[in-house]
Amino acid sequence: MKYKILWADDEIDLLKAHIMFLAEKDVEIVPVNNGVDALDMINKEDYDMVFLDESMPGMTGLEVLVEIKKVDANIPVVMITKNEAEHIMEEAIGGKISDYLIKPIKPNQILLVIKKQLENKRLISESANTQYQKEFQKISMLYNDHLDAEEWVDVYKDLVRHEVNIDETEGKSMEEVLNMQKSEANKLFSRFVEDNYEDWVQNKDEAPLMSDEVMAERVFPLIRDGEKVFFILIDNLRYDQWKVLSNELQELFNIVDESLFYSILPTATAYARNAIFSGLMPLEISKKYPDHWLGDEDEGGKNLNEEFFLGENLKRNKLNVNYSYNKVIRPEDGEKLVDSYKNLEGNDLNVAVFNFVDMLSHARTDMQMIKSLAKDESAYRSLTHTWFKHSNLLGLLKKIKDSNFRVIITTDHGTVRVKKPSKIVGDRKTNSNLRYKNGKTLTVQGKGIWQVKNPEKIGLPRIHGSSSFAFAQEDHYLVYPNNYNHYVNIYDDSFQHGGVSLEEMIIPIIELKAK
Repeated sequence: MKYKILWADDEIDLLKAHIMFLAEKDVEIVPVNNGVDALDMINKEDYDMVFLDESMPGMTGLEVLVEIKKVDANIPVVMITKNEAEHIMEEAIGGKISDYLIKPIKPNQILLVIKKQLENKRLISESANTQYQKEFQKISMLYNDHLDAEEWVDVYKDLVRHEVNIDETEGKSMEEVLNMQKSEANKLFSRFVEDNYEDWVQNKDEAPLMSDEVMAERVFPLIRDGEKVFFILIDNLRYDQWKVLSNELQELFNIVDESLFYSILPTATAYARNAIFSGLMPLEISKKYPDHWLGDEDEGGKNLNEEFFLGENLKRNKLNVNYSYNKVIRPEDGEKLVDSYKNLEGNDLNVAVFNFVDMLSHARTDMQMIKSLAKDESAYRSLTHTWFKHSNLLGLLKKIKDSNFRVIITTDHGTVRVKKPSKIVGDRKTNSNLRYKNGKTLTVQGKGIWQVKNPEKIGLPRIHGSSSFAFAQEDHYLVYPNNYNHYVNIYDDSFQHGGVSLEEMIIPIIELKAK
């Protein structure tokens, strides 16, 4: 592609060798020797880019920059100067220059800047696609091996890394191939979980880190070491969403550790989040605290006792500390939390639960407008990112940065985009979740369903003598034969959680330290 670039420099005649070099690279340079002529040319013709000398007689480069941006705010402008004074650089950056070069400059420097500014997207696309094509076979070959829990974490990390990179490419030409590979991974991962999950529950020494051990393994040791901890749980946050949010935190925190752990089943708030705060599997909670456990058939909110469970967990681990528990559901809850931050600084442990991402997932199902805004994984990540940039959570993190807290950010489960309806039959008391069912006389009629007829073996309480659990696998979702088409029209291509998939089960836990 041929580029047309305006170059303003009062010594432009000394740059003929540079201009000839660039002409050989298919770059046309339009030379002018002052700022007034540069502005005149900008108003007459279109250019791909401007090179602007900072020190010219008459209008300075900085003055010309201001006027250029009034004509075309998006045109890339590269400032070229002999002056290394810091205030000049700061003014140029404040004026939204694209790059900054110090004289003397070499032709290859100019070419590199052109490629960086004008071919950045193409080069990133080519690099991302080439990198994924190289690793495609390697990832596929791994599927043929008998992967363990940690190896599945590595596979998922690789898939997310490529997914986020491809998301930034022009045309996203490799997206369909990646989605097919991810689908195959989920099919094999679902079998892996079906074969191993019971062993994990029965033998914790052989299990990966799971929800019920998060506090004991990742939070309590910090407190014992004298650290003050701010534990933030963002409901329903997938690893790919964390990766885009993390960019917003780079100026505030260093990432001490970025890990992934396994959500328990069902990957639903009522089970997974209670397991995190209590440090117990749901079956243990129901036996130890029967007055505080609400099952699928019980009326009332299933997550109203999280603060109680957290307190009991601290007692059981002999941690006599000052702590707070805060839940943010509405914007005013977040404002109140940020405004009262001073009251939290003296605590050894503060816990904050943010429900927005979970609400976004449900709203996408219920509201056509949200569904159109978050039409796929890429848009879902983008919408989450937009929320975070303007959220009370970011405001809270900015407050925490100035305090002596170690920050843990995690979630209770992820979510998966469902596309394949699977029929299941249950009695009228069976729960309504689309990714898992818990009830009497469950009859599986479709594919992609793992039925567990003895819930106690996987750490879940049994409601009735004949009750069982059924978990949707991969991208399946559970619907009843009655009104089958009605439910498919509503829920197909929606984001759901509760079942078995990489996105739902392998979830982030991040440790941050203020810069």
